[in-house]
Amino acid sequence: ADSGDAELELSTVRHQPEGLEQLLAQTKFTKKELQSLYRGFKNECPSGLVDEETFKLIYSQFFPQGDATTYAHFLFDAFDADHNGALCFQDFVVGLSVLLRGTVHQKLKWAFNLYDINKDGYITKEEMLEIMKSIYDMMGRYTHPTLRDSAPAEHVELFFQKMDRNGDGVVTFEEFLETCQKDKDIMSSMQIFENVI
Repeated sequence: ADSGDAELELSTVRHQPEGLEQLLAQTKFTKKELQSLYRGFKNECPSGLVDEETFKLIYSQFFPQGDATTYAHFLFDAFDADHNGALCFQDFVVGLSVLLRGTVHQKLKWAFNLYDINKDGYITKEEMLEIMKSIYDMMGRYTHPTLRDSAPAEHVELFFQKMDRNGDGVVTFEEFLETCQKDKDIMSSMQIFENVI
């Protein structure tokens, strides 16, 4: 058991947040906020790393009425900046800073990255539909008014009519940015991210 404890100590040391100074520079949080976020993070994740399964478990607690696993998977991918399959405190806090304190441009860039599942720089209808379905699943069957099964697909069609400016079947970040900034409805639906995160 001793060697196991020693290893845990090592991994804990290895994942200390890169100097507080660096995080202060990278985020819009104060020193106090960062320290309190770090305490909470270490509380949930004593090893200093969150794998996808743990992330799903934590996230699902917020949506007991639905199935949040698929959306949590997409969210995990968006937070996992270096795509190494685990979130360290830095990944978490940098993403959170964008979502809570970022400029409109930064928030939209983050949202675009979330929708762009394969990270090829384009959002396709298929990608959008996967995300929409995962959001509807997460919200559960008990929403009022009750949502029809076709609702996610209808949402995507509408979204693409507005977004896909040149009609080539994909949405680029430029199209996404331009439409979101002009369209009040889309901007307000983007605000749901702040409630969902």
